[in-house]
Amino acid sequence: MRIVIIGGVAGGMSAATRARRLLPEAEIVVVERSGHVSFANCGLPYYVGGVIEQRSSLLLQTPQSLAARFGLDVRVGHEVVGVDASERTVEVRELASGASTTMAYDALVLSPGATPVRPPIPGIERALTLRDIEDTDALAAAIAGAGRAVVIGGGFIGVELAENLRHAGLSVDLVEATEQVLAPLDPEMASPVHARMREHGVGLHLRSQVVAIDAEGVELHDGRRLDADLVVAAIGVRPDTRLATLAGLMVGERGGIVVDEHGRTSDPHIYAVGDAVEKSDAHDGSAVLVPLANTANLQGRRVADVIAGRPSSMRPVQGTAIVGVFGLQVATTGWNEKRLRASGRPYRAIHTHPLDHAGYFPGAATMSLKLLVDPESDAILGAQGVGSAGVDKRLDVIATAMRGGLRARELADLELSYAPQFGSAKDAVNMLGYVDENLADEVTHSIQWHELPAALAGGATLIDVRSASEHAAGAIPGAVLLPVDELRSRLGDVTSNDVIVHCAVGVRGHVAAMMLAAPGRRVRNLDGGYKTWAAGTGE
Repeated sequence: MRIVIIGGVAGGMSAATRARRLLPEAEIVVVERSGHVSFANCGLPYYVGGVIEQRSSLLLQTPQSLAARFGLDVRVGHEVVGVDASERTVEVRELASGASTTMAYDALVLSPGATPVRPPIPGIERALTLRDIEDTDALAAAIAGAGRAVVIGGGFIGVELAENLRHAGLSVDLVEATEQVLAPLDPEMASPVHARMREHGVGLHLRSQVVAIDAEGVELHDGRRLDADLVVAAIGVRPDTRLATLAGLMVGERGGIVVDEHGRTSDPHIYAVGDAVEKSDAHDGSAVLVPLANTANLQGRRVADVIAGRPSSMRPVQGTAIVGVFGLQVATTGWNEKRLRASGRPYRAIHTHPLDHAGYFPGAATMSLKLLVDPESDAILGAQGVGSAGVDKRLDVIATAMRGGLRARELADLELSYAPQFGSAKDAVNMLGYVDENLADEVTHSIQWHELPAALAGGATLIDVRSASEHAAGAIPGAVLLPVDELRSRLGDVTSNDVIVHCAVGVRGHVAAMMLAAPGRRVRNLDGGYKTWAAGTGE
């Protein structure tokens, strides 16, 4: 058997090494267009910024090491320029010499990844991108003589590049067409990310578009100019489907290669994995594009299993991801509130702001967590987290709970490791379960920050149950101060039958809401308290 794999990073190399373990006698050929295989592409921005000091640290394997250990025929600097699916052959061109050869296959695996989006902006050819080692070398060389940089695009790569260009000593402006960076976040969760980037000197230009690039900088849609010695396009990526088209394979409406649950394309002898393929969404089964390394590596392994005759299938994707932003951990899994609202799907939102570990132990830092829940089934639909520490493990626990089919209230039952330097006896994940349980059982009711204006316009009374000093430092317009520690003796002061209470993060608000509960009175606690309201409204 000859297995030909196109693409030697992530999914392609996972397929190659797994296939070798399962099929020791197979001939396995890996064709890679660039000069390197099995490199750490997620580490590229950090080499550019000097966080990863040695370029060699990015190069996990070489064609020689892969031949020695796995018996793989790895051909870098080669490109597949033709696929004849009927004859089961590929045409391979050596880029240095231009010489072409035809190679037969029994199984073909496409792992070409995704290509950077380069819109038709005048001067776009000046903008660098970051996809492989060659791009990294070009960017590192450009930094050496640069003082100012403009990054176009506020996605994960754009934010990472902005941070690392600052680490490298450049002045940095980031231009994003939408109202926020990191689209998987909801606006109130993106707000602290914006603040942290600005604190570290990144000029954020939201709701802005680059309309031209020249030798001195970029021009924005409103006529402003940003000086730049270096321009980087991080606008996004699209699936590389060139070979799939040549082979006559089916490409989906989302623009990715269509594969079945076993990774097979519309041709039974051709498989596809990684960023080039459409995946199945974990919630509704719809086709989605999720360019993440974890999924690409798993798909490569699963396809190798199928080729070897082992029972195996692809898993649906939740889109679990994390990024570091100047010391912040920013993580997400599942659907966000924006997507739920756009789809018309009902949901329950929960915001908390716990410490990452016990408050009495030195160094505790606040996290902001958001959980989205189906109000009927109590299924976990998504989660987001932002904080200096502890966000990664909380989001991973929630992502695991989602994969395992746990209901949101069952987060309260999880037995998680505890010591004061690592967490709290009631872990932040447990607390999300407690809050959901109260809401699901209608022990208490909540209202979201974006729902508050309409409720107040409808006649609701807003009571601030924080301390007088907290209220003086910043208050929601129209809120009446009634500290929670005075509330029990002043219940008669509350005459309204439609009451909204709020504290800083929601805990004291819950206590107050329970005190104020009475027949005929509607009482709601502002979810996430003043902190979430301030983040959502930009106050």
